[in-house]
Amino acid sequence: MIKFCPLFSGSSGNAIYLKYRDTSILIDAGLSKRKITQAIADIGEDASELDAILITHEHYDHISGIGVMERGYNIPIYANTSTWKEMPRIFGRIREENKKTFETGKRFVIKDIEIMPFSIPHDTADPVGFSFFLDSKKITSVTDMGHLTETIAENIKGSDLLLLESNHDLDMLINGRYPLKLKKRIQGEKGHLCNKDCGDIVVKFIEFGLKTVVLGHMSAQNNVPQLAYDTVRKCIEENGYVIGKDINLVVAVREGNNRVFLL
Repeated sequence: MIKFCPLFSGSSGNAIYLKYRDTSILIDAGLSKRKITQAIADIGEDASELDAILITHEHYDHISGIGVMERGYNIPIYANTSTWKEMPRIFGRIREENKKTFETGKRFVIKDIEIMPFSIPHDTADPVGFSFFLDSKKITSVTDMGHLTETIAENIKGSDLLLLESNHDLDMLINGRYPLKLKKRIQGEKGHLCNKDCGDIVVKFIEFGLKTVVLGHMSAQNNVPQLAYDTVRKCIEENGYVIGKDINLVVAVREGNNRVFLL
């Protein structure tokens, strides 16, 4: 059985749980050990049994908890070389034997789970998304991306479940309180996806067998869950697809009580 849950998904912290057979991992750990441990317990699992934490990139909301998680549970941390070099020392000491390195664009295996880290456009050293190969199933998680690239498209193809960034509503961002420089960064080629762009991407992959899309990494200031859902739903329906029949559409809440997906 495959168990997948975006425990936390947003600019205030990110942590995604994946379990397959006897292997369990986290994708990012951008919150406190207490919060992550409790969230894992809430879905019936044990944080002390984690086999690894995978890091997408070095921004605070993705790595702030990796040090305390590693020290508390002796968990190996996996990141590419450039990300290890750029990660600030906010997470404190990590045992050398738990500093693991993967190569972007090259598959690797952690026990029962085969993993493909692929390059994404974001304003960090070497940011990645991940695809997970679990016998006949494929799950892909990709957030913090300014736009769709051929590399991302190739890695999304064939996914049964996709967690995709739906970060902001463009009008809310433009008319909001953020400084102009930050607005331009978010809208940039290495920023974040707006709801409409997310919807357009989802439509491209339904024909490739995509069954479930989870909208994640939502901004608290520049988005509303219902607005994100409605925008993506409209894109899907305008292209002749039916929610619940051709594709399942779910919004990941920023913190707590996220849905568990069993595949």
